[in-house]
Amino acid sequence: MNEAAKDELASRLDWDKGDGLVPLIVQHAHDGRVLMFGYANREALERTLQTQQIHFWSRSKQRLWRKGESSGHVLKLVSIAADCDRDTLLCQALPAGPTCHLGTPTCFDATTPAHPWLNELEALIAARAHADPSSSYVAKLLAGRPARRAQKVGEEGVETALAAVSGNRDELRNEAADLLFHLLVLLRGSDLTLADIVGELAQRHR
Repeated sequence: MNEAAKDELASRLDWDKGDGLVPLIVQHAHDGRVLMFGYANREALERTLQTQQIHFWSRSKQRLWRKGESSGHVLKLVSIAADCDRDTLLCQALPAGPTCHLGTPTCFDATTPAHPWLNELEALIAARAHADPSSSYVAKLLAGRPARRAQKVGEEGVETALAAVSGNRDELRNEAADLLFHLLVLLRGSDLTLADIVGELAQRHR
């Protein structure tokens, strides 16, 4: 954001409505989780835009503060926008650690991720990694050679493509589910997560 755009954002906000303060909502730039909520005055907004790290105005301490100034868990600014009434800011950011002072990823319900079922499936796959390979298909794949996991993704990818060509939506849905499942297992075996992939896509988009 250039200097003209920064000045325009600050001048467009309705500072009078909140006695010089506007609510500032921080959202994870990759998965959409709401990380925290606070207030910003004009100086906090200016510092946020200058440093690309999110600043707030503390109503209890009556001073400007940078998120992570003591913990190091800063919030790196990705984008910022005002709402339709020009009295609230939405920041998308990348956290450098837990956002909440309690050590949780967000100040809200950290057990409710942006993609609940996929996150639950990832957790299940991670748990099965320690199971007996003779009784768990996931454990068997993770205990085996990486080439076997890659082979399964390749096989499921081909079957998904064939299902798409056939025009059978039910078959495509089933094969795509198999592909996604085996991709998550492959990622787990390489110490990667779905969030890492979403982050890569978001980075490419920017």
